[in-house]
Amino acid sequence: MRRALVIGIDKYLHKPLSGCEKDASSVANILEKNGDGAPNFDVQLISSDSKIVTTDLILTALEKLFVSDAETVLFYFAGHGIIDPITNSGYIVSQDGKKGSWGISLSDLLGMANSASPKIQSTVIILDSCNSGFMGEVTGLSKTQMPSIIGTGVTILTACHRNGTSDETNGQGIFTTMLLDGLSGGSADILGRITPASVYAHIDQTLGSWAQRPIYKANVQTFVTLRQITPKISPEILRKLKTYFRNPTDEYALDPSYEPDRNNIPLHLRSLPINNTHVQIFKELQACNRQGLIIPVDAEHMYDAAINSKSCKLTALGAHYRNLSELGRI
Repeated sequence: MRRALVIGIDKYLHKPLSGCEKDASSVANILEKNGDGAPNFDVQLISSDSKIVTTDLILTALEKLFVSDAETVLFYFAGHGIIDPITNSGYIVSQDGKKGSWGISLSDLLGMANSASPKIQSTVIILDSCNSGFMGEVTGLSKTQMPSIIGTGVTILTACHRNGTSDETNGQGIFTTMLLDGLSGGSADILGRITPASVYAHIDQTLGSWAQRPIYKANVQTFVTLRQITPKISPEILRKLKTYFRNPTDEYALDPSYEPDRNNIPLHLRSLPINNTHVQIFKELQACNRQGLIIPVDAEHMYDAAINSKSCKLTALGAHYRNLSELGRI
């Protein structure tokens, strides 16, 4: 029970855009399936290339998004955004939006999301529009500094801060380009899980401090996954960390029997037997080393540690996943 409403508007009467329809279509496509092709979100795509995206149409679609029980619902919007200077209220702008009636107010959108709990466990709102960082603020209080009131289970990710612009390059939104990169796997953890927080970190680091600044706000009590891709290391290997390392600070002793190569090692070691069980363990330890979970001790590479009878140990990240394994959370 995972639903997503994805909207992209290019065809505004005044100040048309060029990349929002493409962005929305790309986001819809990637959210529909996990990395292995398994179903992910049940997506409804609304785009101005096929219909006029009016305020009533958006509102009706939002009401359907939030109407029934779900594990996670996601709303993505690419188009114009505005803060009305008279009312100090933020809006996502519909195709028929005009002064005094811009479209869907961000406060109304937040109200729908806030009231969705507990029938909807998690709500994720992603906005690629100017002034989108206003989302979550209390309408009408101050024009510079506002508190955020975000309901249980709600996560907000926006392209820019309240006074910022959402820029395009090469016919696509800069924010959504990095969002798609993160959803494709750029922000996945060791287990292949992509979360709103990891996507935000990916975008934030890529943009740097001089470009538009994304905003992340959340009030969550459960782990929210946007998409699952193939794990960088199989869960079966990660679960063995507690076996290989009885304690987080332990070292795992290696010797030449772990290394199957007998052609490129010193001559005096080539006659030593190979232990096939050790070879399999070593492959798993090397996989963990490539992902920064394990490092060799007193050796530059895992190969050197094995040939020279050294050892390997967990990094801080490796100790974290070892502890997750010990707690039965992998």
